[in-house]
Amino acid sequence: MESTSERLLTPGEVAALFRVDPKTVTRWAAAGRISSIRTPGGHRRFRESEVHALLRGDEPVGVER
Repeated sequence: MESTSERLLTPGEVAALFRVDPKTVTRWAAAGRISSIRTPGGHRRFRESEVHALLRGDEPVGVER
């Protein structure tokens, strides 16, 4: 069986990559600019591959501009 686990980043880690405040990352998630996963404790986590795609300037999946 193939492992499909992917590293999940915290809002703080994503914010550091984009050089913005973690609250900005949370607002992006609320606005649908980036998808997030909720932990059982209610915290947001972000897929590393999606974050790096955004850093490269790739269009997010399912978002029309």
